[in-house]
Amino acid sequence: MRSLITILFIAILSGITTFFLPWWMVAVCTFLVVVTMRQRPGQGFRAGFAGIALLWLIVILCRDLPNEHILSARMAKVFGLPNSGLFILVNILLGGLVGGLAGWSGGVMFKYFRK
Repeated sequence: MRSLITILFIAILSGITTFFLPWWMVAVCTFLVVVTMRQRPGQGFRAGFAGIALLWLIVILCRDLPNEHILSARMAKVFGLPNSGLFILVNILLGGLVGGLAGWSGGVMFKYFRK
């Protein structure tokens, strides 16, 4: 239950901050949430990965569905990917990795200062 709350809090806080600030603020928000919620490094990685992947999935679908996947299909061609779905999946995995590494860093920071 605590992990689910952490994931949702990461997604919501990151979504709000990236509306006003650059995209890389997802890492800062994830780091701060994991330290505040007192997660271990493994839990922080999982929560950060899931939270940011969920956020990016929602944002990508909200922007891609209304234009019938035109932009994602063209970007997939630019990167040599066979279809837009794979392009979306790669983006979600990259966002999740950024969030996961930030969450892991927050977990290590909490573990270090707890002692």
